[in-house]
Amino acid sequence: MTAAWFLVLVALALGLARAGPLPTSEPASPRRGCDIGKFKSLPPTEWKVFQKAKDALENSLKNPNYSFCLFRRNWELTQLQVWERPVALEAELTLTLKVLETMADLSLGNILDQPLHILHYIHSELQACISPQPITGPRPSNRLCHWLHRLQKAPEKLSQDCLQSTVTFNLFRLLKRDLNCVAKGDLCI
Repeated sequence: MTAAWFLVLVALALGLARAGPLPTSEPASPRRGCDIGKFKSLPPTEWKVFQKAKDALENSLKNPNYSFCLFRRNWELTQLQVWERPVALEAELTLTLKVLETMADLSLGNILDQPLHILHYIHSELQACISPQPITGPRPSNRLCHWLHRLQKAPEKLSQDCLQSTVTFNLFRLLKRDLNCVAKGDLCI
């Protein structure tokens, strides 16, 4: 009889072990490793690095008249749903990195090394905060879809001068306003 109870207990233990961990009272975080809140403000040393890079970028531009050919002045992340904002910022950062890397390869490598490193770090942290779009649930707004499409097609449709100028003049807006808004989450209104 004892052997039978022992076998029942072993079978029960094996069944529970295969079932996985028991749920706890604390919900699991859907965005594990996401700490974008640390970018509410960058340290002053990083601002100085970006200011030096921006000055050098502005001096290297062939035609600074293109400053708003892609990023319109009326573009505000607050026009998007809170969950869409990191997606839009990630797309902006992706394009910014591509353009700045091209400029670094051409002539500004030493000046852009540190800003590119910082931007890559922010980009990787931001990617940890973006969950894949589920099949069900909220759908992206038309505004977000339009903006993402425009950013994706920009390298094909705009001249290199226009892209360089736009990214240069948008850099501080991206770092101060857009990154700060995403870092604040639903407190950004």
